[in-house]
Amino acid sequence: MKIIDKNLRQGFVKVVPSSDDDLWHLYNVIYKGDEVYAYSSRAIKSQQEYSRPKSGERVSAFMGVTVESVAWDKFLGKLRVHGIIRHAPDIMPTGAHHTINIALNQPLTIVKKYWSKHLLDRLTRASKTEKPMIILSIDDEGFAIAETKQYGVEIKVEERIKLPGKLEAEKRSATTREYFRRVLNSLTQLWSPKKSPIMILGVGFVKNNFAKFLGDEASNMSKSVVDMKSVNNGGTAGIYEALRSGVLLKAAKQLRIVDETETMEEVMKRLGKGEATITYGVEQVENAVKMSAVEKLVLADTMLRESEGEQRLHLEELMREVEKRNGSITVVSTEHEAGAKLLALGGIASLLRFPLYRDGST
Repeated sequence: MKIIDKNLRQGFVKVVPSSDDDLWHLYNVIYKGDEVYAYSSRAIKSQQEYSRPKSGERVSAFMGVTVESVAWDKFLGKLRVHGIIRHAPDIMPTGAHHTINIALNQPLTIVKKYWSKHLLDRLTRASKTEKPMIILSIDDEGFAIAETKQYGVEIKVEERIKLPGKLEAEKRSATTREYFRRVLNSLTQLWSPKKSPIMILGVGFVKNNFAKFLGDEASNMSKSVVDMKSVNNGGTAGIYEALRSGVLLKAAKQLRIVDETETMEEVMKRLGKGEATITYGVEQVENAVKMSAVEKLVLADTMLRESEGEQRLHLEELMREVEKRNGSITVVSTEHEAGAKLLALGGIASLLRFPLYRDGST
């Protein structure tokens, strides 16, 4: 993401998305009621007397809409901003509905009445180039390879296998080598484009044996391995276990998903212990904000995207109050497990500076 212009007094930020992750960030930054300006195309019906009623030509022009909805398709890598036209050439009908398709490497301008700090921070983080991390989870029953995204972890490959027993040593050795070759081929396809860092997870000695195989067969790729950790499960389960337990934190400390997962683990830990330094639900969080007790406000991204009218204004005011009182805000993606846990708590929680008890005492 490139931030090419910004004027908060006039309420606008101009950006250029350069990856699917950037489209995900924009999906979480553009709200209903904002204005979005970009080049777009629209079919214009002919006004000529003898033209067919449905005939028309598609005209490309710089247009602006007042946003009514935003749709993101992570599989197709598309972001659509739908709204009412407020700026367009005279040949286009102002006040009509229109959808702007946000394309990669094309500029767009977002106008808001108020830019909250957490949204500006999100764009700033997105503007800093960051390689995704490749996570391999392997054991003697199969493997899974995932790639970290700003919105979560995306499983790219998963395969199950049954190796011969240890009593068939020679056959097991040959089959294991063939198995490692398949893992290496899958890993190469993901690693080659960006030379991303690699984390190897596994049960028992299989991960160590594969790391040695990787060093022998693909020494350049082997240099990208940043860490190896033991987990209790292989495959996809091992990847999510590593996220929950925090073993990925050292290798991926800059990744947003790890921060979100760590925050939610702290929320669940305090709830599990029955501590008074955690609260959840809009009403209880609001009371904590009024008492300047909130150290970190934790919100599900869908709370912001799907709320409307007074509810949206109320949430934004709550966030401003937290920022004014030197609190921080973490918006958690509902595309991964941490977000699902937060939704189960009503989509909003807060970690407190000091305990608050139900009778209102501190």
